[in-house]
Amino acid sequence: MLTTTHYCPLCKPDDERVLWQDAHLRVIRVDDEDYPGYLRVIWTHHVGEMSDLSPRERQHMMEMVMASEEALRECIRPDKINLASFGNMVPHLHWHVIARFRSDRHFPQPVWGTPQRESRLPPGARQSDEALADALLKAAGRIAGR
Repeated sequence: MLTTTHYCPLCKPDDERVLWQDAHLRVIRVDDEDYPGYLRVIWTHHVGEMSDLSPRERQHMMEMVMASEEALRECIRPDKINLASFGNMVPHLHWHVIARFRSDRHFPQPVWGTPQRESRLPPGARQSDEALADALLKAAGRIAGR
């Protein structure tokens, strides 16, 4: 939560593109022209590490990370999915789920690495928020039913 000595942009989000949410977490689409298949799974309450969560909460978080990956694979059909949880800059638990293409700006480097070329994304890489939200809802339902 917010304190007088610490501001967290994930505790008090501004202008997020929320694709899915429940009482524990939300999945947003990151606004990045080079990476239209970039999602972030964010835990609602301010915790810094996965080990701050109960086993059931950890399972829920990872199920939504997997649902996000499945939705991107179904909807955008990338060459690869990158999963990352750092929290070095914003110490609030969140996972990056990023669709990657061999022709994207940084491939095979991480998206935070040195650019390798101008992006040449395939036509299917730019799906609407609604299409991604629908795919995410379907994936979350499949995972919950397992």
